[in-house]
Amino acid sequence: MKVLKTISRIFVGLVFIFSGFVKAVDPLGTVYKFGDYFDAFGLSFLSPLSLFLAVGLCSIEFLAGISLLFNLKSKLGAWTVLAMMTVFTPLTLVLALTNPVSDCGCFGDAVHLTNWQTFFKNVILLLPSLFLVFKRKELVTPIKPIVEWTVLSAITAMFVLFNFYNLRYLPVIDFLPYKNGTHIPDEMVVPEGMPVDQYETTFIYEKDGSKKEFTLENYPANDTTWKFVDSKSALTSKGYEPPIHDLIFSTVDGDDKTLEVLSSENYTMFLISKKISEADSAEIAAGLSLGVELKNLGIDFYLLTSSSADDVYRFLEPHETVGFQDYETKEDFFMVDETTLKTMVRANPGYMLIKGGTIIDKWSWANKPDTETINNIINN
Repeated sequence: MKVLKTISRIFVGLVFIFSGFVKAVDPLGTVYKFGDYFDAFGLSFLSPLSLFLAVGLCSIEFLAGISLLFNLKSKLGAWTVLAMMTVFTPLTLVLALTNPVSDCGCFGDAVHLTNWQTFFKNVILLLPSLFLVFKRKELVTPIKPIVEWTVLSAITAMFVLFNFYNLRYLPVIDFLPYKNGTHIPDEMVVPEGMPVDQYETTFIYEKDGSKKEFTLENYPANDTTWKFVDSKSALTSKGYEPPIHDLIFSTVDGDDKTLEVLSSENYTMFLISKKISEADSAEIAAGLSLGVELKNLGIDFYLLTSSSADDVYRFLEPHETVGFQDYETKEDFFMVDETTLKTMVRANPGYMLIKGGTIIDKWSWANKPDTETINNIINN
């Protein structure tokens, strides 16, 4: 029984530490996930709480795991874990049945689980969590309570700071497809032999006032007494989806420039803003000023945004000091899907330097590179 207690404590502790850590590495990703859930359940008015909930959730998970693994206030840790599993296990069952969001985000972008996989994972965790609460009186430690509280408080402070470091700058570990060193075109290809999406088509025909559904195998192709009404297709089997599957650089006029940009052997800097209206205008202006300097050095520069062209030009007009005349051409902006931009860089605005379709480096607005930094990268 003692061995089972130790195994349960270590197993649950490690899972919760891992879950909390990968969320803290990319807190903005958890913010986006909360937003997805709020939208799916008609609770969009709660979206302003997403950051608080994201940091709070991963901090509680991480500290509960630390508590159990290192036997620091482990009774409190056991109760915390059980409380979370009691809430999330039935919740994930509802999510598995309704599937409002395909990936629960319980392990951030480090490990993707379906809603059913998440539910069964929670069931597995619930059992040792119940056992630890049942054996909580045996979870003792020789360390004085004041020392336990001091250690946990210090870990809490450092962990919250770690969250905000990754928010201000970029995640210290990039679990997303657009990590440094990635050759983007390679990640957009479906390898030969991989399964493709399978659909089942149903045909609806009418005869003598009654409608009937048929499949491709039995529809009345040669029976003129049946009148075709409608057809519908349903996805029966999901095929392979490449890591990068939705990247399109579209001009204001709707021209697709993706291949042209990704195949260019010139260095190209992207200023990425999912929504210009949501970014600090001073930071956007600073990024455009950097763009003017880079263009003068022969480096391509583009603004990527999901904002409309009117919003872009509306922003530029009062900011003529950043070189408005250098951005009067439509070729300086690309319209890109908002979700794609969120995946490319976890900052608004953020920066990405590529060459030949390969990602050289990325930055957030907080550590925006200067021309000297870019020159050093190019020269080296």
